[in-house]
Amino acid sequence: MSFTGFNQNDFQTFTINGLEERMEAIRERIQPKFTQIGQELTDHLSATLGNEMFLHIARHARRSVNPPNDTWLAIAENKRGYKKHPHFQVGLFDDHVFIWLAFIYELPNKSKIANVLLDKYDELTKLPDTYVVSLDHMKKVAMPISDLTEDNIIRFRDVKKAEFLIGQHIASDDPILQDGKQFIKVCKETIDTLVPYYRLAVSTV
Repeated sequence: MSFTGFNQNDFQTFTINGLEERMEAIRERIQPKFTQIGQELTDHLSATLGNEMFLHIARHARRSVNPPNDTWLAIAENKRGYKKHPHFQVGLFDDHVFIWLAFIYELPNKSKIANVLLDKYDELTKLPDTYVVSLDHMKKVAMPISDLTEDNIIRFRDVKKAEFLIGQHIASDDPILQDGKQFIKVCKETIDTLVPYYRLAVSTV
């Protein structure tokens, strides 16, 4: 089956109380859609990059009390995991979908990646004005690309827990989310726009 879109029931998953109850809804409502989206995007990235990429779907296995406020799929070049590698993410909070090129705090070579991004700072600020930046993958808020400063990237480099994610948010009521083909198209376009920065990041390893 191909992806047919997200609906309000998917976003309402994050209003369900209780860890097990919310996780059950994530597994039933969202993860099958992540599998559909992820297979298509993984194939696209593998073809684009010329090497095999691997799909990871968040399991939230470390949680024992608090239910997750978001959930996601990740695509990375490593079969065993993604957190220590530059990767792409697609996921949901209760009010939006995010599409990210993600550099999170587990990266062992953050400083090298940050320096590469600093070199491309002017290019980054010229990305389409729909693009946003997050400095913490746990938080819903993101800044417009036009507000990005070099200091944000320097902080990502110098602060151990700092992160850098760049991509797009799509509001939960945006009609494009109900059109699976159009949403996949937006995902692929976003990935293609950010692939040059992904290539630069993995070349620092």
